[in-house]
Amino acid sequence: MEYIELKIEVATEYADILVAELADLHYEGFVETEQGLDAYVPVDHFSDTDLQELGKKYQELFEMNYTSQTLEKQNWNETWEKNYDPVIVGDQCIVRATFHQIQQNYPYEILINPKMSFGTGHHATTTMMIAHQLEMDFENKTVLDMGCGTGILAIMAEKLQATNIDAVDIDDWSVENTIENVALNECKKIQVQKGTVETAKLADTYDIILANINRNVLINDLPFYNQHLVNDGFLVMSGFYDVDAELIETTARKYNLDTINHKTQDNWYSIIFKKHSI
Repeated sequence: MEYIELKIEVATEYADILVAELADLHYEGFVETEQGLDAYVPVDHFSDTDLQELGKKYQELFEMNYTSQTLEKQNWNETWEKNYDPVIVGDQCIVRATFHQIQQNYPYEILINPKMSFGTGHHATTTMMIAHQLEMDFENKTVLDMGCGTGILAIMAEKLQATNIDAVDIDDWSVENTIENVALNECKKIQVQKGTVETAKLADTYDIILANINRNVLINDLPFYNQHLVNDGFLVMSGFYDVDAELIETTARKYNLDTINHKTQDNWYSIIFKKHSI
């Protein structure tokens, strides 16, 4: 599968807005640059019309200029090695690639060699999800990671002593990359498959569900998360802007999901829901 690399010139303070919008247009990877933002999308999902409409939507707020080129699969790792620094979450977890040399040891270490998959720990949503995980009890829990990307959250769940983890994504690249990263971290309790909440072979219920996707998918899939979550189980979600938090929380309450914690970072939002018994 070929990808399009989009180089966008935009002021730094508006980059997060574009990430949120582009995620809804099937863009799967993002790198902040001095000029603005690099974004990556499968060729089949690239649309100049969508980008022009996006520019018009925010024309009173900022000007968006961009160039695009086809990016061969074998160029991706080289691109990331130039831009990918280790990420430290809460002084407890370091996320790094195999080519990073580190001096300090941390309680948890996750090795991620990304391809086109979203989830290296650099984006605020991934950082917040890991921070939530570090504050939760995963020991002997069953876990579902929907939209697993690089597999980073599933790997964190196993390192926190979860007993059985299903990692699911709709993208071939993400499934392939998750399998590679699971092996790289010597994880034994993660099963990886391609699919959605409707098509994947899931367990009847899980103790914890992790979903770092985007607003529209999250809202659409809330009834399925509720269906597969045990009573008193936890749903941890991110991938949406803070302005969308009220809509997501209102929708979640329809499915017996109560907000018990949240985090914000760079105008992004994450929420932990607990399912209450009817």
